[in-house]
Amino acid sequence: MPADYEVGYKKPPPHTQFRKGRSGNPKGRPKSTKNLKTDLVEELREQILLREGTSQKRISKQRAMVKSLTAKAIKGDTRAASVILNMIYRLVEGDTPTEDDAPLTGEERAVLESLEARFLHRAQRKARGKAGSGHDSKVE
Repeated sequence: MPADYEVGYKKPPPHTQFRKGRSGNPKGRPKSTKNLKTDLVEELREQILLREGTSQKRISKQRAMVKSLTAKAIKGDTRAASVILNMIYRLVEGDTPTEDDAPLTGEERAVLESLEARFLHRAQRKARGKAGSGHDSKVE
C-alpha cells in the first residue's frame, strides 16, 4: 500500500477491496430462488377440490377465483362485478378490432391533411412573429 493512499469516503482500505477478476457475489443467486411472478403463476395453477352441489371436481385456484368473483357479481356485489367487467374489457374486448381500428377513407384522410396543413401554417406564423420582433407583437 502506498504511503500517500488516503482512506476515506469512496476510498476503502486495499485489504477490503474486491480483487481484480473476482466477483463480489461469486455464488450468485441460488438456483431454487424464484421471482414473484413465477411464484404467483405456480400458486394459481395449483389444483384444489371444489364441491358444486353433490359433485366434486379438481380445478385450478385461478379458475376457482374467477368462479367466486362471478358468483358474487351475479348476487349483486358491485365491486366483484366491476372487477369482472374490467377483466372482460381488458382480455376479451382488447382482442376484437373496433371501428377505430378501421382504415381511413379518402375523405377522412383529406380532412386530416387539411387540419395538419392549417396547424403547421399557424405554428410557422407564430414562430415568424416571435423571431421577427424583440418585443411582444401586441397592439396597444
